Amino acid sequence: MAEKNILAYFHSPEQAEGAASKLKALRAIDVQVDRFGRYAGSGLQSVMNPYAGDFGSLASLTQAAHVSTPDEGILIAADPAASGLSDGGGGGVTGIDIILAAVVDDAVYEQAVRVIQSAGGTM
Repeated sequence: MAEKNILAYFHSPEQAEGAASKLKALRAIDVQVDRFGRYAGSGLQSVMNPYAGDFGSLASLTQAAHVSTPDEGILIAADPAASGLSDGGGGGVTGIDIILAAVVDDAVYEQAVRVIQSAGGTM
């Protein structure tokens, strides 16, 4: 049995989860959906007042970054996207931060690709 790996990118978790459930119906060997970003960490996990709260870095507030050193926090907070006025430019793809990783049988690979594309995914 030959297997193929798939990495697909989506705009929303709902799109990716919809494709994942259809891939599972195709008997995908493994399917996983996750969010990724430019910086490590998942950001703040609770609502807080930054004026009165204790937070490690501006980078953790603006970039949802896990900062391990003060120098790293300064560099990440200096990113143009930290101001909220820019996404950092560079012409890169923005807004596609959900990834679907799947392993499927070679026999259903083409069908799996069509499922992903019909759900709004990009490979």
